[in-house]
Amino acid sequence: MNEAPKIFDRATLRQRRDRAARGIAAHDFLFREVADRLLERLDDVRRTFPLALDLGCHNGLVGQILGARSGGTGAVDRLIQSDLSPAMAGLAAATGSPALAADEEALPFAPASFDLIVSVLSLHWVNDLPGCLLQVCQALKPDGLFLAAMIGGDSLAELRAALLQAEIDVEDGASPRVSPFADVRDMGGLLQRAGFALPVADVDSISVTYPSALALMQELRGMGESNADSSRRRAVTRREILLRAAALYAERHGTAEGRIPARFEIIYLTGWRPHASQPQALRPGSASARLAEALGGKEQAAGESAQPKDKS
Repeated sequence: MNEAPKIFDRATLRQRRDRAARGIAAHDFLFREVADRLLERLDDVRRTFPLALDLGCHNGLVGQILGARSGGTGAVDRLIQSDLSPAMAGLAAATGSPALAADEEALPFAPASFDLIVSVLSLHWVNDLPGCLLQVCQALKPDGLFLAAMIGGDSLAELRAALLQAEIDVEDGASPRVSPFADVRDMGGLLQRAGFALPVADVDSISVTYPSALALMQELRGMGESNADSSRRRAVTRREILLRAAALYAERHGTAEGRIPARFEIIYLTGWRPHASQPQALRPGSASARLAEALGGKEQAAGESAQPKDKS
């Protein structure tokens, strides 16, 4: 098999998450908001999950939110947490559920281990996403549920454009400054290819305002989400470029209150490990009633032209 392209520098990502762990509580707004929205989907699932995995747990927000939920629908009895960053895993362990450092690209879990796997804003950093989804599916028990949220393709478009133009203005050239993101149109097919039943991919948008583009970039750094593109320029970004980008951002998108907006596109994924009890598509030709009868229309053979109605 061909090796997946190394779009992201995972070693750098781990280092940045380790560094961000010390102050993550001041920068975890987006993680918390998306985790809340994702876990609300468990309210529609009328079952409990004896063993769940939080894949890419950051500082343990999923465990905190699940711990605050009442029993009943979508309840989790026991949670295991994992993160690429050992420092983040250490923070998550402090919430009371066991945690370990693990790479999403090489999951260390036995097949059919979990009843539920949840991932909040972590999978957009995976190089081999199809391979990762396949491993997730295999780690679920039959009829196990996968819920994930990842940053999507149109996120931070304004910042991307401002940095690109600033670098052209200052240095007459440009390099990747914001990492590439997945497209929601591809995700349903990837879930299906990975073996999930009943796959669903949908998208939501979260808009946040900041005092300046520099504050937004500082927030991304504090989250451990700054650029880890393998083709990025390794040198420290010149101050002139950052200031020019901030000025462009404010000129193009600044509000009357003197703030700048930032939009995050969030892709939500849902899939089930196949099981015989799940709804199945009917075999072609097995319908017991004709569509024309249900719609009150007249059936005609394929290739037979219908007479146009008189509009006079």
